[in-house]
Amino acid sequence: MSSKAQRQPAAITLLVVAVLATWMALAAFPFLWTLWGSFKVEGDFFSKADWFNALTGTLTVAETGGRFTGNGYYGAWVQEEFWRAALNSLIVCFFVVTISLTLGTLGGYALARSTYRYAFWFLLAALIFRAMPPITLVSGYLPVFFQWNLWGHTATTIIVLVAINQPFTLWMLHSFFKNIPAELDESAMVDGCTRFQAFRNVIIPVMWPGVITTGLFSFLLAYNDFAVTAMLLSKENQTMIPKVASFLGTTQTKGNVMFAVASVVSVTAPLFLMIMFFQRQIVGGLTAGAVKG
Repeated sequence: MSSKAQRQPAAITLLVVAVLATWMALAAFPFLWTLWGSFKVEGDFFSKADWFNALTGTLTVAETGGRFTGNGYYGAWVQEEFWRAALNSLIVCFFVVTISLTLGTLGGYALARSTYRYAFWFLLAALIFRAMPPITLVSGYLPVFFQWNLWGHTATTIIVLVAINQPFTLWMLHSFFKNIPAELDESAMVDGCTRFQAFRNVIIPVMWPGVITTGLFSFLLAYNDFAVTAMLLSKENQTMIPKVASFLGTTQTKGNVMFAVASVVSVTAPLFLMIMFFQRQIVGGLTAGAVKG
């Protein structure tokens, strides 16, 4: 009886490990396959005769002299100037995250400490605004942008993405602030701090994991957006996601589809590295927001 009880946890552990390993393999396969194919020529990676050509690189060897080639990356980053789209994405993400966190921390803190009932209705209105499809909100900005000749610039996209992201930022940071006892503010003010000094020197350091977590979600919203950026940015000011889509629209030209494959890897790899680097802060921030402190 005791030996059976000892074997059962090992069997369960083995089953859990097998399920997790299978799930991770299935989840990682599309990216790994795309990464592998980005170093092949179009005829191998999209071979209709034999998919095994994507592994052996038969045509890649015939056309380039080696089993791997960086022509897709060179064509995307140099020939099609994908670096401009990457720079535009960095600019948009930086300002969206900075503005969203600045307004979100101040607004979330004020709403969390407010004793007035309007704070609840304000958050409810923000939730309704966030629930609306982003594409429907863009149409309200377009007449103004066209009239003021602002359409096509990165600044217009930053404005719209901040407006779309701000309700989420307010709600998330509000929940973090609500979990921090108000006694911390009061103790700091008793010691001579102003309300803002207490907020900056006492509250922010305590909820820093929550700020990082919210900032990462804001970054992902701006980084991965397609609908808003595709509608508001001109061809010269495209961010990376619409630029990838533009490569897919030129598949009739041989080799151009490999620009899309290479750019997909270029867009995805930084996200993977960022999540791996900030995983502890993300888990800590989500835990801090979910547990009443």
